Amino acid sequence: MSQAKNTENYREHLGNVNEQGGRIWLFPKIIKGRLYKIRTYISWFYLAFFFAGPFIKIKGNPFLLLNVFERQFIIFGQPFWPQDFHFLVLLLITSIVFIVLFTVIYGRVFCGWVCPQTIFLEMVFRKIENWIEGNSNQQRKLKEMPWNREKIIKRGLKFIAFYGISFLIANTFLAYMIGWENLWAKITGPIAENYPTLIGLIIFSTVFYIVFAKVRELVCIMICPYGRLQGVMLDPNSMVVAYDEVRGEPRGKIRKNEAQDHKGDCVDCGLCVDVCPTGIDIRNGTQLECVNCTACIDACDSVMDKINKPRGLVRIDSINNIKNKTGFRFTPRIIAYSVFMVLLLGLFTTLLVTRTDIEAHVLRAPGKVYFEESPTLISNIYNIEMVNKTFDDKKFRMVVNYPNAQMVMVDTTGVLPANQEQKRVFLIKMERKFITSNKTIIPIDFYIGDEKIKSMETTFLAPVATN
Repeated sequence: MSQAKNTENYREHLGNVNEQGGRIWLFPKIIKGRLYKIRTYISWFYLAFFFAGPFIKIKGNPFLLLNVFERQFIIFGQPFWPQDFHFLVLLLITSIVFIVLFTVIYGRVFCGWVCPQTIFLEMVFRKIENWIEGNSNQQRKLKEMPWNREKIIKRGLKFIAFYGISFLIANTFLAYMIGWENLWAKITGPIAENYPTLIGLIIFSTVFYIVFAKVRELVCIMICPYGRLQGVMLDPNSMVVAYDEVRGEPRGKIRKNEAQDHKGDCVDCGLCVDVCPTGIDIRNGTQLECVNCTACIDACDSVMDKINKPRGLVRIDSINNIKNKTGFRFTPRIIAYSVFMVLLLGLFTTLLVTRTDIEAHVLRAPGKVYFEESPTLISNIYNIEMVNKTFDDKKFRMVVNYPNAQMVMVDTTGVLPANQEQKRVFLIKMERKFITSNKTIIPIDFYIGDEKIKSMETTFLAPVATN
């Protein structure tokens, strides 16, 4: 049992909150170990993709466009419409199950490695802060010193840099929503015509600035719902960032001319605490505040290298393996989540493959049920609602498969524009002598070019049936 667990009530308070309930401002050190380098490379790729995404085109069309204002979505170069909303729901459910599965197996690895909050805070804003204000000790001194020329200059530079990047992030998000061409037109256009866009950008830039400059780790600890759910997802077999207390305890500093046989490998240097972005002591065990960023692993490994001890005192492992040497095993929870995720991916893939590029639905026009154009001729009016989910114009035609029924299109162009939704009006006419019922089912075939893509049915209403 670790000494910290005997002497500290660490689970009764947060690492960044003092006894009076006030916030303790964290100044985590940046430790550049092997895992930090991997995280840096992942961050470079993530940031490059994020900022370049709005400019990537596939056959002249956006790679990713999420235009919620006009209900127009393009994902991986393929257009999606509100009629495809079930794809979004299924993708969201699959993503949640995927993250849950990873949490069950690997802990909160999503938070520490690919969460936008962590990447922007640790790999962008934190680095800029270190460039301007210095290392963690220098930042702490700067915060405590009175306002003077040095503090005003450094804090002013940091504000300009932070707000500038926040403004860039807000613009990038807006570019994903309306396209960078439309965004550029609004930026370069008259302010009197585009002031709502400017106000929106300022509001979101301010929100991003507050999140990354002020709120910071509170997002991970208190605000993010995923972080709060971590406790019910993990079990002793989950792979998490963990301290090997069997090897490390009892901890103690190395002193000259003192025997070390009775001590564990932990030298109680506190570096694992100094580098933690959420202010916890990983030696206390798994905690909700831990985002699995692995900074403490790099810190501890650097100390082990200096004292000629093997690395891995803090490592990614399961609690069961540390205590009982059981090794990793597939638990019923892991198997159940995996099977469920495979089923969801199979369903999503099937729906995606069978998704139609053109949708068409025939509806009766509201109003009068039928028209008597003459004593011998009855007509019904209909609407056909069509969606072209491609980037090419499509020629369409409809054929009525019922004897003696005639279709008349109000708009005879017969072209469905690319990536648009349109409604056309048409009539079906029948002579009274051929009508045998006051409600007749009329089959209609819908063609794109020479290919029949859908068969539909509608109801033809008429006066009381005649023989």
